[in-house]
Order: sequence, then C-alpha cells, then structure tokens
Amino acid sequence: MTKTPPPPLRKFGIREFLRLIVIGVALTAYQVLAIGKWVVHPRRGWAVHASEGVVDAFFVLGPTFVKVGQLMGSSPGLFPKVLADTCLRCLDEVPPFPGAQARAIIEADLGQSTDVLFQRFDDIPLSSASVAQVHLCVLHDGREAVMKVQRRGIYHRMKVDLRIAYIGARALEKYVAFFKTANASAIIVDLHAATFAELDSVVEARRQAAFRDAISAFGDNDFVTAPEVITEYCGNRVICMERMHGHPLDQCKPGDGSELVVRRAAKVWMEATVLHGLFHGDVHAGNVWVLDDGRVSFLDFGVMGELDERWRSLLQDLFHATVIDGDFTRLATSVKRLGIVSEDVGTDAEVGLILQAVFAPMLSDTLAHFSLTDFIKALVGMGQQYHTSSPEELILVGKQLGYFERYAIELAPNWALGTDPFVFKNVFPAEVAALSLARGVQLPD
Repeated sequence: MTKTPPPPLRKFGIREFLRLIVIGVALTAYQVLAIGKWVVHPRRGWAVHASEGVVDAFFVLGPTFVKVGQLMGSSPGLFPKVLADTCLRCLDEVPPFPGAQARAIIEADLGQSTDVLFQRFDDIPLSSASVAQVHLCVLHDGREAVMKVQRRGIYHRMKVDLRIAYIGARALEKYVAFFKTANASAIIVDLHAATFAELDSVVEARRQAAFRDAISAFGDNDFVTAPEVITEYCGNRVICMERMHGHPLDQCKPGDGSELVVRRAAKVWMEATVLHGLFHGDVHAGNVWVLDDGRVSFLDFGVMGELDERWRSLLQDLFHATVIDGDFTRLATSVKRLGIVSEDVGTDAEVGLILQAVFAPMLSDTLAHFSLTDFIKALVGMGQQYHTSSPEELILVGKQLGYFERYAIELAPNWALGTDPFVFKNVFPAEVAALSLARGVQLPD
C-alpha cells in the first residue's frame, strides 16, 4: 500500500468550468421538476417539493454533493427544518454501484481474484455511502468481515468539485463579510485535506487502528469499540475489517439506558479528540452503532483529522472551564497564543470574561438545546469584533456537536455534554475524582 499526495486545490481549468455548468443545470432542472410536482400536489407545500428537488439533484451530481446533503441533514440548526429532514435521505438512500465493479476494484488493488481471496463474497452491498460501499465477505479462516470499497472515478470527481467550492468560497469572502470572518476558504482547504485522506485507504486504515487502540488506553471503555482492521486484505482503495452486528444510534428507543449509550460515545470521542489528537469528523448517527451485545461502536474513519498539541490544549482549557471551575482565564491564554484574539484586546482575565459570556451558556445547557447555528455565529461574531478569522478547527468541533445534537434530543434530552464529569473522567482525572467525591456522585462504567 502506498500513500498518494492530494491534488492541488488552487486550480481552475476547463474541466472545472464545464462541471460548474453541469451543477447549475442539474440544480435548476430539479427545481423546475419540483414546480411541476407542486402544481400537481400543492397540499404538500412548496418547501417540501423544493427540498426533494435539491436532494434528487445531489444524488445525480455525485459524492461531493451527497456529503453536503449529509452535513445539512445532520445539522438541523443551520438549515431550514424541512430541508434538513429531507437531506437525511443522503445518509441512507445513496444508490449502490454493481457488485462486479466492487470485485474489479478489490482484485486490482490486491492482485488476486475475489474467489481466491475469500471463502465467500456478497455482490449485494450491506450499505452504500457517498464515497464507498460495504460488502460482506467470509475469510478462509471462517471469520466474517466486510470490505469497504471506493466508488470508481471518485478521486477525479471530488477533485474538480472541491476546486469549484474553493473558488466560490474565495469569491464570497471578497464580497460578503460574514464568509470572510467565517474563514470559508480555510474550511474548504481543511475539507480538501480530509477528503483526500479519506480517499487514501492507507491513511484511513491507519487512523482506524489508532482510534481503536486509543479506546482502551485508560482501561475503562469496555463498552465502546471500533472494528479491527485486517491489514492483509487492505489496499489503496479497499479496507477489510471485522463485521459488527448492530444498528445505528438513532434507531435506539429512548429510555433503557439510552442516555448512558450517548454519554459513553461522547466520552470516547472527546478523549480521542483532546488527548490523542484523533478527531473523528463524521459522527452522524449512521457512523455510531449500538451493537447487539450492548456496546457502542464507531464506524467509518474516512473523515478524520489529527489535532496538534496547541488545539488539544485549547479544547482542554475550554472544557476545564465548563466542567471543573468556571474559570475561562486559561482559555484566554490559549486563544491569544493561537491568534484568535490579539493581545491588545485585554488582559487574560478580561478576555476570559468575554469567552465565558460566549461559550458557557451553550456548553452548559443540554444538547437538546445546543444550537450549532449559535455556536458558529458566536465564533463569527468574535472574529468580526476582534478582526480575526474564525478558526476552522473550532467550527469543525461545533459541527460534531451538531451531529450529537440530533440524536441526543431523542435519547438524552436532559444531558449536557459540556458539564458532564463522566465524559471528562480521563481528560481531568484528579479534578473529576475530587468533583465526584464532593458531590457524592458515583460515575458509571
């Protein structure tokens, strides 16, 4: 397996121009069709027909746009509810590609026939997503496994689409102050890096294995796991891993320990992010499963970042304030060090009070009341006030909180991630132990 560098992002040629025309035509055509459907069935409402037209166009335009739909569907606070709900189709209705095509990709990567490689290989996929689909197989030692196989031609399609997105973001930054402060082009740069890491199965397999190892680092996450990577069956476009039996988190019924399931998932995600620097950047409910044995399993490690020590320290300072002592002075030191706020804004104590006013109300409330829109608006507002760009790292963290938001509303309506000592048990071990003792609270397993 060899690692390939990502293609250049800052490029716009004839392919990008022609693709831009196709995008415009597709979006327009499906809105025209939506008008026709609205005329025939006006009682459903224009918004419903228009939203369905958008999602239908996304499926036709391919993986990049399906990913946009997944973001919209998993971030209801950022988009109109009817559009966000319709975009949920992008999570579980992505059309599959033929099994013969999957076999051909596997054989090209691994150099042997699937009939030789496996005792059994199912041509009908278990699931299909924007970038890849998953096929059940049985290894010669009898183990059940799954092969994650990339879509053919996806590399070049996403390369062109992201170049168009970058040009669009730069144009919006030039003419609309909101997008400049929101650092739109930097977010596309980050998405570009994450996307081509996802398209490099070598990187994804390594990160999945690292995430799985990190879960057991403290010896107390027995109820959380991730699939074991079977490296001898991996290639540049395929990953083989153990099969997990269960169902997506959002299919759980409220009650019967559902809140604890969400808390355990959040705990492992937080530890990976702020202690190990392994940022799982796609934790919508379809990628967090409850297994038949009651454990939680993280899936799909294509969209992962690796946070450096400076950003891990900032997040630790942020949650230390909300969970432990309410003192945002430490966080002020971090945001100055990273250039989010300049030194001339005020002392650390003064900046700490500003940060407390921005973040404490959002992170201390339950996720049922968490607003991703308010979180991003607060970041943008800080940037406008202090003439800096909003850090894309914090916006991406906010996006994951938005993913947790959708199913926390149903499964853990009285839970607040930002003040739950259990989530931060290994992040602040001494402080959480003292806090639990003082409150007379015993933390769950």
